[in-house]
Amino acid sequence: MNSKYKINLLIACLCVFMGFSQKQKIKNANKDYEKLAFIDANDIYLDVAEKGYRSPELLKRLGNTFYFNAKYKEANQWYKELVEGENMTFEDVYLLRYAQTLRAVGENDKAKVFYDKYLEKSGTKSGDFNSTEDYLNIIDENSGRYQVEPFAENTSGIDFGGGFYNDKLYFASTRDTGSITKRTSAWDGLPFLDLYEYSASEGSVKKVPGSINTRFHENSACITRDGLTMYFTRTNTTPRFKEDKDALKELKIYRAHLVDGKWTNVEDLSINGDNYSTAHPALSPDEKTLYFASNRPEAIGATDIFKASLSPTGELGVVENLGETVNTRGRESFPFITDRNELYFSSDGHFGLGGYDVFYTHITTNGFTPLINVGKPVNSDADDFAFTINTISKKGFFSSNREGGKGYDDIYTFVETKDIQELFLITAQGHVYDKETNALIPNATVALLDAELNVVQQVNTDASGAYEMRMDKRQANVLRASKTNYDAEETLVDSSVENITNDFYLQKSGFDVLDGDDLAKMLGINNIYFDFDDSKIRSDASVELEKIVSVLNKYPQLKVDVRAHTDSRGDDNYNLSLSDRRAKATVNYILSRGISSSRITGSGYGESQPLNNCGNGSNCTEAEYQLNRRSEFIVSKAE
Repeated sequence: MNSKYKINLLIACLCVFMGFSQKQKIKNANKDYEKLAFIDANDIYLDVAEKGYRSPELLKRLGNTFYFNAKYKEANQWYKELVEGENMTFEDVYLLRYAQTLRAVGENDKAKVFYDKYLEKSGTKSGDFNSTEDYLNIIDENSGRYQVEPFAENTSGIDFGGGFYNDKLYFASTRDTGSITKRTSAWDGLPFLDLYEYSASEGSVKKVPGSINTRFHENSACITRDGLTMYFTRTNTTPRFKEDKDALKELKIYRAHLVDGKWTNVEDLSINGDNYSTAHPALSPDEKTLYFASNRPEAIGATDIFKASLSPTGELGVVENLGETVNTRGRESFPFITDRNELYFSSDGHFGLGGYDVFYTHITTNGFTPLINVGKPVNSDADDFAFTINTISKKGFFSSNREGGKGYDDIYTFVETKDIQELFLITAQGHVYDKETNALIPNATVALLDAELNVVQQVNTDASGAYEMRMDKRQANVLRASKTNYDAEETLVDSSVENITNDFYLQKSGFDVLDGDDLAKMLGINNIYFDFDDSKIRSDASVELEKIVSVLNKYPQLKVDVRAHTDSRGDDNYNLSLSDRRAKATVNYILSRGISSSRITGSGYGESQPLNNCGNGSNCTEAEYQLNRRSEFIVSKAE
């Protein structure tokens, strides 16, 4: 869209040039720049530059003048001098803007280079992706989901949407309705924008009835669910200076009410200000929050998206910035919230195809899911904005100033052929086993947890211990398997793949203890470790032995026989003696913890009871030998 009708944050800087006449031209241009009269300023800055004068500030201002008017080819040449010139100083955001203009003029490889420089220099993190190649691949993957057609009611002027209510689309247009008192815009000589409504059932367009439309700009309307209240954008007609009465001022959001078929009782909102713009309202599904765009002082970039709570009686709460997941040092605008609490908005600060691109994120209790570029054909190398969609019918509208349109900005209709949520779905499947017996566990729970470890989805294994779930990778952080009397197990989700296969092996945590059972197996004690050729209890072994002490304290009816084993390496008699010393050291430790000597006995068995065929003269692996080096705690009933 021609950015004359979007919020712009203008950089107030002074430029020093050689020659009195040149300084005067710059001075006059600065005044026009602040008032957004870019056409006049364009000519003056261009004239100064064409006479050979260069400075970082001049190149920034001239580049911005074209950039914010969506003339990316012209902006590109000035940004190139700024960014690639010698002895030029500039903020990191100009690397981003230059990259965007490079993409708009088809220099994609070069655009990648400067966008990556922007990420590196600014320290910006963009989701899980590290380079433009990642982004371009993602954009390609997300493309082709829309069937797009031009809106039949576009004109040769400016048309852009738009909220909708039932079968009506509310949009802004410069179409001439014959008013002889209508002022023209200082931006381009076209009539000022008014709000119109298009009825799909009647196939007709008419001005919004009532007192909404004035001699200044009105655009970006949204309607409450009951159809009785409208929020819309209008030029602030309250001048900051008396001499500026006829000049275009910042934008404000107003509220109107439907009375006898006409929109009336227009009221200013508390979130507005005379020194900044507030525009493009959007309501949350429960209508308890108003979202909007603004260049208010707390904005991160040129324009940010904000929100404010909205009471049932219409009072607005404290304004909050949506933060750096959504907002950048560039421009974010035109928010739209679906009935599923999804945010669509336009941005030139996140990597896109050129100018404004439409982005998507899901609003959760913990913030926002990673952004996604909705891809082609909605996004193009031009400005694409004012995206709205009905998630039930899958139909919607967006606006663009792309090539081939009828006017400066045009409205396009679309049908979504693949739900955007499908882009985030991945499948996880596998089985849940008993770790000790390898038996499959039916009716175990497999849950998906988000980054805050909140359960967002769960399924139960079937009779064969199998599970399968389709899940949203934006919420996928951990898979957890659990079952009564078992310790839960978790694995991190690799959201870069579409299909995950993961089996869980659960360690039992609750047992029916029988005579002759080994507490070591029940408690996950593989061994009581000693230093080489030593029988002194190590600190790591004491941790394991405390498990045995705890069992004996809790269940006084039990007693334990400690059995220490070695592998077959070394002398048989020595191994027997060593294991016996270690068994008795284990017993002494347990006795020192207050357990009665009548409940704890111990002996060493050396290498006499191997669990495999790794006897004398064998050539086993270390893991096979390790299996025989073990401590057992065999349970029996206390007398």
